[in-house]
Order: sequence, then structure tokens, then C-alpha cells
Amino acid sequence: MEIAQLRASFSSITHGSHGPSHLAQLFYAALFSEHPQYRALFPISLEEPARKFTRALEFVVDNLEEPGPMTELLAQLGRDHRKYGITAGHYEAAGSALIAAVRSALSHVLWTPTLDSAWSGLVSLLLTTMRDAADADDLPAAWTATVVGHERRLDDLAIVRLESDQPIPFHAGQYLSVQIPQRPRQWRYLSVAIPPNPYGQIEFHVRRVSGGWVSPAIVNETRVGDRWQLASPLGGLEVDRDNGLDVLMIGSGSGIAPLRAQVMEMAQHGNNPRVHMFVGGRYPRDLYDIEALWELSLSNPWLTVVPVSEEDENPWWHTTPDPEPPPGMHRRLHGRLGRVVAEFGSWADRQVQISGSPSMIKTTVYSLRHGGTPPELIQHDPLV
Repeated sequence: MEIAQLRASFSSITHGSHGPSHLAQLFYAALFSEHPQYRALFPISLEEPARKFTRALEFVVDNLEEPGPMTELLAQLGRDHRKYGITAGHYEAAGSALIAAVRSALSHVLWTPTLDSAWSGLVSLLLTTMRDAADADDLPAAWTATVVGHERRLDDLAIVRLESDQPIPFHAGQYLSVQIPQRPRQWRYLSVAIPPNPYGQIEFHVRRVSGGWVSPAIVNETRVGDRWQLASPLGGLEVDRDNGLDVLMIGSGSGIAPLRAQVMEMAQHGNNPRVHMFVGGRYPRDLYDIEALWELSLSNPWLTVVPVSEEDENPWWHTTPDPEPPPGMHRRLHGRLGRVVAEFGSWADRQVQISGSPSMIKTTVYSLRHGGTPPELIQHDPLV
């Protein structure tokens, strides 16, 4: 009954007239009102932290009945938050602020003892899991890396290559929290596009977001020699080699990065499940890495790469010709990525990974589930 009440009350907040970020706004207001000195821990704009806060809480509420993924995400967030110098006192203040925010947001709802108990228990679980994971972690709170390459693959997309001072213990499919010198105190999550290696080499594919604070600086201003900060790895995209299922990967735009890293790592093994990888974008130009993926598939027969674009032609300002697929490779298909993939069947015999924008993930999950793919087989990370 408490889970039902938590979900109903959370839904009334996020789907109310104030929008999904309303709870985050109330949380920050309560926190800074009681502890104004904590404002210095956050960037000038709270838009990105509020987005992450809302999506993380939504993921927790959606996974209360199967707490494994929820507690893993919270543990990762606890380790990641060490980059801010968070202490036990910060966690206590955050808990009080979150309870105050929920009560304020639900002022139109009767605040019963049961509802109070449910939210108090959930907030305690959140903060205890994060704090315990942070306390148990003996790795650095953050690593330093040097930019060794910056390639403008498109006018609004850059490939950034770095070498970390020490190897960072991430696995292919994860993402890292990064801070660049042009935007101090503004951390952003970026998926790593290559598997880990002993040389500390890291690659990010970054698309400029209109109106964004950090991505335009990465695309336009990053220079070789810049020193970046990178914090604890997060994310759970990973191929299960033991469940006997083949793999379906669906990536759009720079969202191909965590999928790309995994198939590159799989190419280092002798025995792999079959992988169907659909790579999508609005225009053909958005399939910026398709030639590298085709080349990888030529030497790895278990990998099939299918390009998809919504539009048949590039916009008028893009003059670079589209690459021709090698013999035997799939030619580019046209249509919305999720619908195109669903037209191939139910994919009920695959473990499925989806990576892209939140709207792309939402529509693709809907198309797959409508086509018969069991939801428990579908993976996507909640925060990137």
C-alpha cells in the first residue's frame, strides 16, 4: 500500500500544473533557505541538477518493487557525489529538505500518517544507500585527464579524446561525470565511446545542445592540453553473456557511444552473442560514425549494423556526400527509429539496450513494447 501511495503522490507532483521539475525546485528552495552556504556547491543554473534530480527520483519510484537496479543507481550516485565533498551533515540536510519539498508539493493532498511514513522511509533509504556507498568507496573522488584530441566531426558534434593520469575503473557502456575548465562547478554526464584500456585513454562524442551551458563549450572551445575532472562511473548498460539471449542495440545520434564501446570490447573476445545494432538520426549526416561501425562489423560476423534516418536527404547546408555501405552491408532505412526497429518483429528473444535523448528512448520503448518486446528485457540508463 505504501508503494501505491508513493507512486500516486509522486505522479500528482510531476504531472501537476507546475511540471516535473516542481519538486526539485521546492527541494533546492528548502535546502538553501535552511542552509544558504550550500548554494556554493551548485552551479549558477540549477536547470541541469534539477533534471537529474527528477529523473533519478522517478527511476527510484518506478523500481520500488524490484530494488536491485534502484539501489545500484543510488550507490553509484553516492560514490559520484563525493566530488562535491559531501559529508553526513549534507545528507541530513538533504533529507529534511526533500521531506519539506514533498509536503509543500502535496499541500492539496491530505498528509496522512501513512503517507508521512512512506515518504520518510523512502527518503531514509535514498540517503542511507548513497551515504553507505560513498563511505565504503576507497577510490579517488575524481580523476584528472588531459585532452589529447578534439575533432569536429560535424558542425555541432565533436569527438574528444583524453588520457587520464590514472586508469579509471569503468566498464564499457558506462558514463562519467565530467567538469571542464571553461565551465567550473558544472558537471555533466558523458558516455564513454571506447572500452577501458591500461593507457587511460577515454573518448567522448559530444553534441552541442542549443541553449546548453557545457556542450557548446566542449564543441566550440575545448583545446588540446585542457585538463578535465572526471568523477565516479555510473550506468548499468551491459551485455549479459550468461542468459543465452542475443542482443538488440538501438542508438541515436551521439547516444551510440555506450553501445559502440560495448561492441568494440566484444570484438576483443572470441565468442559473442549475435548483435543487431540500429544506428539512427534525423538526417543522414547524423550517422557520423557509421563507417567505423561498418568496418567493425566486416571483421566480426556476429555484428549487424543497420543505419536509419528520418529524412532521406541532408539539410541544404550540409554538402558532404553520404558514405556508401560496403558490399553486404545494410543500406540506410528511412523512418522513426523505434518504429523501424519494431517493424522487424517483437525482438522478444533479445536483450535490448536503448541509448539516445529522453524523448527518443521514450518513443522507442513504446514502439518495442507495443510490438511485443517484454519490458523486463529492455535496458536504458535513467540519467544521460
